[in-house]
Amino acid sequence: MLVKQISIFLENKSGRLAEVTKVLEDNRIDIGALSLADTTDFGILRLIVNDPDGAKRILKDNDFTVSCTDVIAVAVPDRPGGLARALEILNKESVEIEYMYAFVGRAEDVALVILRVENPADAADKLLRNGVRVLPSQQVYKL
Repeated sequence: MLVKQISIFLENKSGRLAEVTKVLEDNRIDIGALSLADTTDFGILRLIVNDPDGAKRILKDNDFTVSCTDVIAVAVPDRPGGLARALEILNKESVEIEYMYAFVGRAEDVALVILRVENPADAADKLLRNGVRVLPSQQVYKL
């Protein structure tokens, strides 16, 4: 149930993001979701890709600073309150969310959300026990 997320440390300079996407394109790595957080001097690009191990290796080979983190992908009803239920469960279970972002997938009537928590396997189990749909990694990598 855990999804591997690639995180890339980027200097905040023109063209650096384009370099990452070009390296991935040249190696046929497809980006399914991304989040970019930045400061004045640097940014952290977080990616869900179809081949996280390959992407990590290729990016390191191209002198990018890369790490891999386990996250969970949750499908919530695409309606008002759909996300609230999943977040209420995590709050009730004392699971703190470090960050989250939504992404577009090929699913009907659901919104897809990536969550980073301290113990993703435990959080995924808690969500599943409470009827929240947690997506398996292979399904996420194909979206």
